[in-house]
Amino acid sequence: MTPEELSKLTDQELLEMAKKLKSTTIINALLIGFMIGVIIYSIAKNTVGFFTLIPLFFIYKINKSKNYDALKKVLNERGLK
Repeated sequence: MTPEELSKLTDQELLEMAKKLKSTTIINALLIGFMIGVIIYSIAKNTVGFFTLIPLFFIYKINKSKNYDALKKVLNERGLK
């Protein structure tokens, strides 16, 4: 969502969305950590190849989310935490 779309939401809706996104970011961090572990294991076993590229692709896709930054900006503008 863009900041313009987020600014149309009520304070309660923004706080609920922030709570959901916070739990999502924690899960994403755990998944990224697991995939980094897979990459390190792959490199340690000297098998750099397709098995190493798959987690890199998923890390890129997971990390692409910008909704949290836009939501934090709108929350800070309204003085909500």
